[in-house]
Amino acid sequence: MERAVDRAYSSIRAAILDGSYGPGARLGEAELAQLTEASRTPVREALRQLEVEGLVEVLPHRGARVSAFTADDLDEIYDLRMTLEAFAAGRAATRITAESTDRMAELCDEMEAAAAAGRLDAVAAANVAFHDIVREASASTRLTSMLAAVTQLPLMMRTFHRYAPDDLRRSAGHHRELVAALRARDEVWADAVMRSHVRAAKSVLLAALRADETQTRTTTLDDEIGVTA
Repeated sequence: MERAVDRAYSSIRAAILDGSYGPGARLGEAELAQLTEASRTPVREALRQLEVEGLVEVLPHRGARVSAFTADDLDEIYDLRMTLEAFAAGRAATRITAESTDRMAELCDEMEAAAAAGRLDAVAAANVAFHDIVREASASTRLTSMLAAVTQLPLMMRTFHRYAPDDLRRSAGHHRELVAALRARDEVWADAVMRSHVRAAKSVLLAALRADETQTRTTTLDDEIGVTA
């Protein structure tokens, strides 16, 4: 039987990742207890787990809120992710099975079909499965654990919803090339493709986040002018 804390954790995490609770949103224990059909104690423990993952900030005497990231945060996190993902791809190249690369190729088909149909949530789900195969094939629990800490931000920002058609095509090309590098068991090639892939994603998200920050500053300034006028 699923524990109350696990149910609370899963429900709150899903609500954050699907955008129901946006960056900076307050996470009231009473509201979350009702949402998860649990008492406040498991909700409190779930929030602590999500804080460790970087999805939630728990502030003394102020409660919890969804973490909000700046462009500088994203820049740092993606540099860390690029290094770790590339290392994982290099390790995977000498360890991955043919069955795994065949499954990755199938996921490429699924992502491209979903992108063509505009089903971006399906693209994101297949993308997670694709990268999970690489991480599993790297055969390093430490590496997988470290990667978990830097892959929450793209999930929160719903990366593929910010991609233009050219960005989606470039991402698909990287996925296809990574499968080729892994099948060739070429760790240098796999490392290089993954670096390009993550760097490209970073560029798209940085541009989007900086545009959001500019819009927020402009709106705030307009509101201040309106108040003082």
